[in-house]
Amino acid sequence: MSPPAPQRTPAGAAVPRPRAPLPGAEPRRSRPEAVRAAFRTGVARVTGATLGARQTAAVRIGVAGTWGLYLLREWPHRAELYGPGSAWGWDLAQRLVSGNGAFTALLWSRGEAWFTCVYVLALLVSFLLVLGWRTRTMSVLFALTLLSLQNRSVFVGDGGDNLLHLLALYLCLTRCGQAWSLDARRRALGRPDRAGPWLWGLLGAALLAAVSAGRLSPGWTLALATAWAALGAWWFLERHPLGETRALADVLGNLLHHAGLLLLMAQTCLVYGAAGWYKIQGSRWQDGTAVYYPLELDAFSPWPALSHALAAHGTLIALLTYGTVFAQVAFPFSLLNRRAKNVLIIVLTAEHLGIALLLGLPFFSLAMLASDAVFLPSGLLRATERGARRLGRGVGGTMRGTRKARGMRGADRGALPHEGRRSARAGDETAPARPGAASAGAAP
Repeated sequence: MSPPAPQRTPAGAAVPRPRAPLPGAEPRRSRPEAVRAAFRTGVARVTGATLGARQTAAVRIGVAGTWGLYLLREWPHRAELYGPGSAWGWDLAQRLVSGNGAFTALLWSRGEAWFTCVYVLALLVSFLLVLGWRTRTMSVLFALTLLSLQNRSVFVGDGGDNLLHLLALYLCLTRCGQAWSLDARRRALGRPDRAGPWLWGLLGAALLAAVSAGRLSPGWTLALATAWAALGAWWFLERHPLGETRALADVLGNLLHHAGLLLLMAQTCLVYGAAGWYKIQGSRWQDGTAVYYPLELDAFSPWPALSHALAAHGTLIALLTYGTVFAQVAFPFSLLNRRAKNVLIIVLTAEHLGIALLLGLPFFSLAMLASDAVFLPSGLLRATERGARRLGRGVGGTMRGTRKARGMRGADRGALPHEGRRSARAGDETAPARPGAASAGAAP
């Protein structure tokens, strides 16, 4: 059997030609090429930009603000909590720290003056970190002062204090001063950093004194000396870039920032995941009555009438109980869908506000809200920033208008007597004489 003859195109018929690619269209890539291109794009974004700058700034403000407010509230009881009058005595704290190698500057001296200095320094550093003044240095000092107080009395804090402990360490890795800070404002205005070298030298002298006095272990000496040298090198390279060294420092800074950002996110997911899965194993959470019991405790009822009113509604208690478990278990998985994540952020925010109001745990709730801030959508943060700028301009314009009005009123009050005398004299010179009236100096 012979093979079929090839078909011929009839005379005059148009021969089909291959379609030309559209102008500017890229050829379709194979799957390995697409994966490599996506990997290169991801590496370029991670090393060449600071992702989540507003989120880390929100975490910075939340963590430092929560700790600072807590220290202010406990100012009258500071000595009983962390100072010489603490129930966790000096010998117990010394024994614990010598065993686990934790850092606390409060064990360097027994004096009450030293304790007061450390406590006031912790308050000052918290305030400066909220403002974003010398953020890299303040983040390290904030972590050290927080560790000093918490490790002095380990049984004083709760879950919120433990979370602040971890978040303070993670913030040291991030570039949390890129937004909403005095540092960002100084860079935008192009102003030089004159206080940086003096602060760096002062901290170097303090570190040398602590090492010379034998107050630091070898591990903490190495860690703090490395941080001190890195801060000095960064300041020098910002003003004297040495070829590609400045670019390399930026790449390393971005990598550390994203490592800290990843730790913040992982810590928040771990908190919610562990809490949710542990709740599932409890019989009170399974039968939907777990929320009822803390509402009936006098120690956690700042508003007893409101707590009793809520506890009286069984359906509402069941909804709150099951809703809490669902939100906490589902939150780590909601990161796969942006809309689901945003909805659960709203639910968890309402949960923490309820805990602060009904159970009287405001600082625990603030710590959790500060941790949640790492997942806030960028659009919301940008809108918040624009609103804050408009509010600032409005307040500034009102204050300038008030000062201007006050200045005008002051000028008017100062000018009226002189103008009155001048007009009176002018009136005397130009007013016509009344009939029958003679001038005082006129002769008859």
